[in-house]
Amino acid sequence: MTRLIADIGGTNARFALTDAVGMPSRERRLAVAAHAGPGEAAKAYLAALFEPPGSIDEAVIAVATPVDAETIRFTNSPWTFTRDQLQAELGIARLVVINDFAAQAAAIPYLGPADSVAIGGGEADPDWPIAVIGPGTGLGAAALVPGPDGPIVVASEAGHVSFAPQDDQEIELLRHLRARHGHVSNERLLSGPGLLALAESLAALTSSELAATSPEAVTRAARDGSCPVSVAALQRFSAMLGAAAGDLALTFCAKGGVYVSGGLCPKLGPLFDRAGFRRAFEAKGRLGAFLAHVPVRLVTTERIGLLGAAVHRLTP
Repeated sequence: MTRLIADIGGTNARFALTDAVGMPSRERRLAVAAHAGPGEAAKAYLAALFEPPGSIDEAVIAVATPVDAETIRFTNSPWTFTRDQLQAELGIARLVVINDFAAQAAAIPYLGPADSVAIGGGEADPDWPIAVIGPGTGLGAAALVPGPDGPIVVASEAGHVSFAPQDDQEIELLRHLRARHGHVSNERLLSGPGLLALAESLAALTSSELAATSPEAVTRAARDGSCPVSVAALQRFSAMLGAAAGDLALTFCAKGGVYVSGGLCPKLGPLFDRAGFRRAFEAKGRLGAFLAHVPVRLVTTERIGLLGAAVHRLTP
């Protein structure tokens, strides 16, 4: 049984085939902007392998958007498709479309010791839920909840919950962004585009100059120390992500642990302020003592979404 698997975000589409034991193999990353849709990207991937679509039995596609309708519209890219359309385009017998962070949550039990690093806390309790949160082009979140027949994946759109400021400067940031966007979600700040918006807002609020015009430029300027606003933006980003992760941990009572995934944080390296993240994670008043014991791990492997798609169980 050959399964095509994919993890498709707003910027990158990762494809693979499952190997003899059902794990991802022959992995390749394609740029979303270079293809008209997931069908075209999948066929480009298969063509590069000389693997015709007819030799694929089934596919599991993890997508960075809700999957609650027949027509799938990506939140942070122009791609739109229907399940029937994609299945016919690929000529396969079975196709399942799942949320990308549902896939990441499903992958957690299959991660190896080298696939993540600890960011404080105690030991994970296997009898309690696990939460996953991750900034990339957007902000995703999901949970893995113990069930009588094994873990149950709980998909969510928690990245779009309202941003909750934690101090006076963040209150000013909220006011500034509300004037531009109306509703301000966590994703507006905790994502690649959000990092740039955060730096621009800090510059406006402090009457400072910001030369950076992209998230990558903000990161470069923070790394070489040439821009104090960019440095401050990365520090603030780390703390805000910690606060959002703490909120998610409380929502699910995630004593099984919180995993920070997504493409952004591992690339930041030391610019991701883990100590600042942890302080904000635990700064929940009377529940701070509860969160002090919750372990957090930073996922360092890029294949977590593919792994989740590989282990997804298809009903007969």
